[in-house]
Parts: sequence; structure tokens; C-alpha cells
Amino acid sequence: MPFSSIIDDLAARGWSLQSSFLSSDVTHQLAAECRRRYAEGALAPAGVGRGEEQAVHEGIRGDHIHWLEEGQAAVSDGYLSVMDELRQTLNRELFLGLEEFECHFALYPPGAFYQTHLDRFRDDDSRCITAVLYLNPDWQPNNGGELRMHLPDGKTLDIPPLDGHLLMFLSGEFPHEVMITQAERLSLTGWFRRRPVDVLAL
Repeated sequence: MPFSSIIDDLAARGWSLQSSFLSSDVTHQLAAECRRRYAEGALAPAGVGRGEEQAVHEGIRGDHIHWLEEGQAAVSDGYLSVMDELRQTLNRELFLGLEEFECHFALYPPGAFYQTHLDRFRDDDSRCITAVLYLNPDWQPNNGGELRMHLPDGKTLDIPPLDGHLLMFLSGEFPHEVMITQAERLSLTGWFRRRPVDVLAL
């Protein structure tokens, strides 16, 4: 699978939006897998923070998530394989030292949102690049649910969660938020991670 446009975009501006990254057949299978897990109760309300400080705050974010692991389903294993190929390409072309890719299904029920945030923790710089694959066929403009990126020049960019579109950006550089959705909104949200810097050793 060619990744040259992603590499060029990340190098030039720090973010990339690819339409039809995967075929509609694959994204429909992924959406069905997400809904199956949700129906079985596998998706849990997402928390804010990490470790012992993590807590659910629906006034900050309202999505439900379930982490992907190898062996859960053939279609999700296929996605993890594609993203590992992309990880190796990013390392080869941009020398990023990415060691792994982690991701989860994210389901936003109607009325849910996620306030402005960065994807990198203040005390942990291991998340290097964010990758969001949208799984929403027939998404309409009045459904809302855009991801609003806050760009370095002070402008904002609203990205609708259109089926098969892949958004990638530098995790520590772009504050972003998910606007209120009026329809069920599905995605696979993940991060390419590198070995964290031990700030205590510097």
C-alpha cells in the first residue's frame, strides 16, 4: 500500500487527511465489528487522564471505547497489519523511532462530544502520531461530529468523519476537539508510539 502522500504531508505541515484509505467493504466490516462489541457491552465509557487519576467525565468526553488486540477478529487484525506497515514506512522515511501502534474503537452516541485536548500527556511523550480512521457511511453535514483541529496560525479546520477517511497528525502539536454529534459516530482512534524520554535522567 503506498503511503507517500502521508509522508509528504506530515513532513510539510504535520498533518494529513487521506480519503478512501481503505475500501468501503473493509470499513463496513470494521463498523459492524465495532457495533457488535458495543451490543455485547465491550465498549466502556472513556476516561480522562491516566493511571490512578483516570476518571470518566461525560462533561469533557462522551465516547465509548474498546482497545484492539491481535486475535479478536480477522478484520481488526487486518487493520493492525496495515498500520504496522505504515509504522515501518514512517520510521524508514522520517526516522521517528516508532515502536508500536495502539488503537481502540470509539463510538460517540448522539449528543456526545470531546472538549479541546492534546493527545500527548504532559509527563509522557511516547505518543508521536495520532491516526483516526472514520467508519461512517452516508454521513450527512447536519450530523455534526466534526473533528476541529486548532492550527498553529490560530485558524481551525473542521474535518467531518466521512467513511474511509484517515486523519493523521503530530500528537503533541495540534489541540483538537470533537464537536457534538447528532448521529452515532464511529472511528478507530490510535497512536504510533515511540520509547518515552526519561526526563529524570536528563
